[in-house]
Amino acid sequence: MKQEQMGSQMTEFSWKDIINALALANMILGLFSIFCSFSRKSYCASWMLLISFLLDIAIGTMTKHLNIPHKLAGLELNDFAIFTTFGLASALLLGVDGPLNGFLAIIYVLTTSFRMCFYSTGGAPSGYKGLPCPYASCVLASTCLLTKGNTFILCCMASLMILFMIDQSCYPHDEILDSDNWKKIVYIGGVILLFFSPFPLTAFYCLTWSLSYIFSPETLWGRGVRIKP
Repeated sequence: MKQEQMGSQMTEFSWKDIINALALANMILGLFSIFCSFSRKSYCASWMLLISFLLDIAIGTMTKHLNIPHKLAGLELNDFAIFTTFGLASALLLGVDGPLNGFLAIIYVLTTSFRMCFYSTGGAPSGYKGLPCPYASCVLASTCLLTKGNTFILCCMASLMILFMIDQSCYPHDEILDSDNWKKIVYIGGVILLFFSPFPLTAFYCLTWSLSYIFSPETLWGRGVRIKP
């Protein structure tokens, strides 16, 4: 019995290390995205955010599928990585060289912080209220690539994403890697396009994916979503 318990604990800690490593990689990508934005390389910054989007889905699926306790899963590090990547780095795509851009970037970061504080309490519900931050970030990054960093369009999309994030609509958990086969194909397709396809096609694919989740959450990505009180 003791050997089995020790083996189980070793397995939990090994998975914890893997999840922590992935979360750390996610945060590093976010930091690189921030540096790229400050260097006015929005193309590279958006690319980093799209990689982080796919990585975050893998982290979330691993944590839930393996049933690793929250304290062992490195959720604190992952939360910090989410804030850095999908909050700060995503907001900086808007630019801070104007009063309107800077104000909207601050509002975007505050909205992300509010969402994280709101959903870090009360355990893991069966669904989300409001749009998850990674999907909002994916929309901004894809839009930035498709419009070559057009500030006006990015500000319009960011305003829309802020409204979706603070909205009380229900969204299903994005456990794509632990779900229907066609959802796994969508994820694998995103990975393949990201590394082996021209960026306009990849950006269009990720934008379509994210918008389908935003506007058809229950029809396409999950039915009967219930939010725990």
